[in-house]
Amino acid sequence: QVQLVESGGGLVQAGGSLRLSCAVSGGSSRNYIMAWFRQAPGKVREFVSYITWSSTSTYYADFAKGRFIISRDIAKNTVYLEMNRLTPEDTAVYYCAAGPKIEPTRDNYDYWGQGTQITVSS
Repeated sequence: QVQLVESGGGLVQAGGSLRLSCAVSGGSSRNYIMAWFRQAPGKVREFVSYITWSSTSTYYADFAKGRFIISRDIAKNTVYLEMNRLTPEDTAVYYCAAGPKIEPTRDNYDYWGQGTQITVSS
């Protein structure tokens, strides 16, 4: 059973940066695609980015391209999401997820963290 624990959320001013961490335990995490999703108040949960453990292939939603960077540390079994030039529109709960296929769709991901709140003030 894979367990995911996010950390690093908080309050930041527009234009600032944050780095989220997702600690992975249990199961064979190296077999999973690791992703970040986010859910703003009143909106559906949306894909942000994914990374493969083995090949470090990455993919980003359009709003994340050029601002967010996903990475992973195999030794620490941790996935990161570095977020730069944040805007109030980035305010959301950010979730880490693990799934079997290289897909950005929510249904692909079987394991989810509890989420971490990011609030960007203007």
